[in-house]
Amino acid sequence: MARIVHKQACAIPCRIYGGRLEVCLVTTRQKGHWVFPKGYIEPGETETGAALKEAWEEAGIRGRIVGDAVGTYERVKLGEVRRVVCFLMMVAQSRRSWKESELRERRWMSADDALIELNHSQQRAMLAAVLKRLERRRSRAG
Repeated sequence: MARIVHKQACAIPCRIYGGRLEVCLVTTRQKGHWVFPKGYIEPGETETGAALKEAWEEAGIRGRIVGDAVGTYERVKLGEVRRVVCFLMMVAQSRRSWKESELRERRWMSADDALIELNHSQQRAMLAAVLKRLERRRSRAG
């Protein structure tokens, strides 16, 4: 029996604020766990387009995707396999009120705090990959 895999896209939103890297997390609607914005990739939508759309809807932030996918992970929820592709997003704009602001909390925090607060180990691994990517870019720039 073939398993059904649903594709999702995830934004890992970052910004430089006061000379320091900050990461944006949102709460899940049901349990209030801290996660990155993510959601289904709709037919005709690109992976990066879906990640940017979810960041706007769930966190009220806009920006740009930097580079290729950071990585992917799979998880099973409600009996369905969800394959999530993750992208580094550099945030340029943040709204005080947004589509899901009544349903979710949004919080900017240090990367170290985000690694502690993230509810899913797969998302912690994706953030660690983002931090390595940013460190390589910084060392090349030099």
